Amino acid sequence: MEARILLQNDWPEALRKNEGEAWVACKIPGKPTVYGTLKSQGVSDDGCLEITASEEFRVLGVSKITCMDISCGGGLGLSTSTDGTMKIWNCKNGERRRELTGHVYDVNCCRFFPSGMVVLSGGMDTLVKVWSAENGSCPVTFKGHKAGILDTAVVERGRNVLSCSRDGTARLWDCGKSVCLAVVADCGAPINGCSVGVADNTINQGSPEEPSSDREVGTEDKLLLLAREDKKLQAVGLQSRQPIFLFEGSDAFNCCTFLSSIYVLTGTQDGNIYKLDTRNAKTAVQTIHRSGAPVYSLMPYREGFIVSQGDGSCYLIQQDLDHVIELTGPEADPVYKAAAWEKCIFTCCRDGLVRKYQLSDL
Repeated sequence: MEARILLQNDWPEALRKNEGEAWVACKIPGKPTVYGTLKSQGVSDDGCLEITASEEFRVLGVSKITCMDISCGGGLGLSTSTDGTMKIWNCKNGERRRELTGHVYDVNCCRFFPSGMVVLSGGMDTLVKVWSAENGSCPVTFKGHKAGILDTAVVERGRNVLSCSRDGTARLWDCGKSVCLAVVADCGAPINGCSVGVADNTINQGSPEEPSSDREVGTEDKLLLLAREDKKLQAVGLQSRQPIFLFEGSDAFNCCTFLSSIYVLTGTQDGNIYKLDTRNAKTAVQTIHRSGAPVYSLMPYREGFIVSQGDGSCYLIQQDLDHVIELTGPEADPVYKAAAWEKCIFTCCRDGLVRKYQLSDL
């Protein structure tokens, strides 16, 4: 038998408190059990818990879950971590199915392709990777960005994908040839989030400056949103590469998403959520402000949308009913991402936990 590490059953909750403690024990066959303690020293500058151990033990590192997604059929979950790994797990019971290893440093973003059997990821190592969810292999790696990848998007069925980076560029990639088809935008500031959607047919996106490659598929009617660090939300015609609008907000933009071909949402570092009309985005149609904490993710859901923020709040806003449903649990730990399938909502948090919520009929 090998040595076993045992932890206090509520250790995640205990160590989330400043100076909180939890016991730890190591059982070695044929030897006395070794007992010790873990103690929380607060949160580091990069948002991770600082944990120390008594002299019998050593803390090698503390990782946090940075992003997650749910497959189209709701059967598989995907989560990324600061330890450079991704995990695929069963949505019903949380059982780990496989681990995807290949990034160096933090994996910042992940998503399933529409098929639910292929995964797209981006990390601080500047790489964008395509994985098989079935066997964990990585047949495609995109190289070209000069700084960490912060978000990705899939165009239609996934022959082309998009990435945005701290280097200020958004790039369009061809999965079949593993090449960069175009630098769609060069913003001069980090791009924290991106989203691609069908543009309203009244928006003039202009004509491509050059004939598009035959490897470029499904971009002709698409609009690309870019949430920028310099307080700007930029919209670009995906095929034309032409600017459509530039909206200036109150602080750095962290995320953005399409509600429809007309309306989009975007969230800022100081807690503002803007609803914009893409046909006239000079001013916001609506501004929502529930706290001053950063807005980390926005996701359309049924007749409304899900918001997660840096103060631990995560909630569902139903637009027509002007009704808010709170998702409790994380307390003060930032909720980095929310994903949903049918009546289930999943969230990932700095405390390293993925939470699953079951909603009744709304």
